[in-house]
Amino acid sequence: MKRIVLDNGSQSSGEDTGRQPGTLPSSASGTSDISHSTRERQQQRHVLPPELIEILAPSLKFGVATGTLGLFTGAVAGIVRTSTPVLFSVASGAQWFSLGSSYYASRMVIEKAWGGRDQLTNADKTKSSAIAGGFAGMIGGLIRGPKNVAPGILAFTLLGAGGQAVANSIAPNTWETTKTRFLSSKWSPVTPLSDQEYEEFLEEKLLKVEAEIALLDDNIRALQSQGALGSPEGSRKQ
Repeated sequence: MKRIVLDNGSQSSGEDTGRQPGTLPSSASGTSDISHSTRERQQQRHVLPPELIEILAPSLKFGVATGTLGLFTGAVAGIVRTSTPVLFSVASGAQWFSLGSSYYASRMVIEKAWGGRDQLTNADKTKSSAIAGGFAGMIGGLIRGPKNVAPGILAFTLLGAGGQAVANSIAPNTWETTKTRFLSSKWSPVTPLSDQEYEEFLEEKLLKVEAEIALLDDNIRALQSQGALGSPEGSRKQ
């Protein structure tokens, strides 16, 4: 009987030649399918663009705050004026929510279009608040009826511009004045210093440290001299 020996290298080469040139291994195709499904899930998760989310999220928060205030205000007014205070409170909260969220969202859109709030002057902030107030007034007028659109635009435009103008003129000065008074009072644990005063303060501290180092050096020399005199060699010399 003849013994036949098969070469492993020939088998592997045969398998490689038998495979189609354009096919991928099963593991590679499975990995590509997983990555494709992962990308699809991420796209489905982020349905809204990030720029829109940056505007909607704070606008809705502001709207919830104003809507809550409208609920309490409507409840008080409903108890006094109507026999159904709950319905009056809900209606008031819905109107306040629409006014607050639409005002905040429109103002953010305008400020982003003009380069960002940090880049705007006080006049630009007043203009953006006036335009946003007019838009919010239009939304509120549409909710209450077409006859209230024009008065709502006029009233909320003036309200937005006036409120922003007052905020521009009062807020920074009030904060700086309050901060300066607190730091300058005797009850404050810190004292405000200018750049020159702070530099002089650091120089005084440095001089004190150098003087203390010089005293320590003198004490070390004195101790070394006393040790040299007290040693046996020093006593023989004496």
